[in-house]
Amino acid sequence: MRAKTGDSLLVHGRVVGDHDRVAEIVEVLGTDGEPPYRVRFDDGHEAVMSPGPDTVVRERKKA
Repeated sequence: MRAKTGDSLLVHGRVVGDHDRVAEIVEVLGTDGEPPYRVRFDDGHEAVMSPGPDTVVRERKKA
């Protein structure tokens, strides 16, 4: 998995009833775009993540 600052992570719910969550990558801590990533969720919560197979990188839309 490779990402860059400004991309988003889409984290799929793991069980029935869990909602998908989206987080913006605010810092790439690994080398060459590899995890871990510092991310910010919509509610302002920040975390350091090493995403698993339930996560997809969405590239930032180019203006």
